[in-house]
Amino acid sequence: MDKTTIIIVAATLAAVVVITAVVWIYLKKKQSERLHSRFGPEYDRLAEVEGDRGRAEKTLHEREKRVEKLKLVPLSPEDRYRFDGAWQQVQAGFVDDPRSAVANADRLVAEVMETRGYPMGGFEQRVADISVDHSSVVTNYRVAHDIALRDRGGETGTEELRTALLHYRMLFEDLLEMPVAEPEKPKATAAGS
Repeated sequence: MDKTTIIIVAATLAAVVVITAVVWIYLKKKQSERLHSRFGPEYDRLAEVEGDRGRAEKTLHEREKRVEKLKLVPLSPEDRYRFDGAWQQVQAGFVDDPRSAVANADRLVAEVMETRGYPMGGFEQRVADISVDHSSVVTNYRVAHDIALRDRGGETGTEELRTALLHYRMLFEDLLEMPVAEPEKPKATAAGS
């Protein structure tokens, strides 16, 4: 081979390496953006816990693969109605017994998850599973569950329990895939009616 051919081959190989690197970086960036968009705060939390975005992204990708294999189903209208009624009872019970209401909210959320097809493993596995399709409320679940656990040890007050119930409600509504009906407020009547 003459010198010109060697230079052309070397330049071509260098160009291929550079183009491959640019494409790889671009695809990696797009995947990171997709995962961040899909998982939101859970992406950031996991990156902080893992100490490395690459490991966090690998974990999130594994979560996606795991959830793809689950046989998740939407709730039937009957189940939605039944769960909505159960939620209304949980909320109404808060006034008389906040601790029981929060414990019941935790159980009801788990029941909805199970009915939808989520495996009922440990809490962290449940959080990982719902983070795939319900990332906007995973933080709510963590906060509510933490308060519920601390409450079992008698370490919470009514305001924290109210916060837990609100967080459970956000997760509950997201799992139902429809807003839970608010109780109707009495309509104001004109004076003298």
